[in-house]
Amino acid sequence: MAKPEIRIERPYNPLAKENLGKSVADALLERKFGPLPPPERFIAAGVYAIYYNGPFEAYSPLIQKNRIAARRGLAQTPIYIGKAVPAGARKGGFGLGSSPGLVLYNRLAEHADTIREAESTLILEHFRCRYIAVEDIWIPLGESMLIEMFSPVWNKLLDGFGNHDPGKGRYRQQRSFWDTVHPGRLWAEKCAENTLKTRNELIAACGAYLLGKPVDKQILEVASGQQGASE
Repeated sequence: MAKPEIRIERPYNPLAKENLGKSVADALLERKFGPLPPPERFIAAGVYAIYYNGPFEAYSPLIQKNRIAARRGLAQTPIYIGKAVPAGARKGGFGLGSSPGLVLYNRLAEHADTIREAESTLILEHFRCRYIAVEDIWIPLGESMLIEMFSPVWNKLLDGFGNHDPGKGRYRQQRSFWDTVHPGRLWAEKCAENTLKTRNELIAACGAYLLGKPVDKQILEVASGQQGASE
């Protein structure tokens, strides 16, 4: 009689990158929802998630999905995930032991200003956020894990929400997909009109993406190329 095969159990490594990233993600998801921006300024760097619950039609599949998740006690899907790192980390260092300043609060406040400027399509009161202060070295890992977990539409499809003013002399570059769908940012209005996709095409792509339907590869490629450029 043949002996049964011996199964090999993979040992758990708490220091593996995926497990470290998941620990940051899990810690963020345990935080309570709050307004965007937070009501009080605070000193921290870290990661954050922004959630939407409003009437913009393209995002209705996301809202419905989150309502079901809330009833079942499951994690809701953000519309955007981001990070805020100290200035030293952006220049290649980590500034270990130094104060990160208000980078996390300021980043959330910037996003709130962006939404206010796009008031023809978005209303700030329809947004919530949760955030967590994280040691500098683990911030990019936590952000990457959260994006992989949820594939937020403003990260994976509609690029540009986290962009900054490119400055005088660079306005010839095309307006982002996000600014095409949600016009209003004054500096984005100075950029050239987007010729890759029309606003209606992008809105349709958002709806399809959130329903798990095929999406134009060109849109996904542009969004993929923009990831990380906004930080």
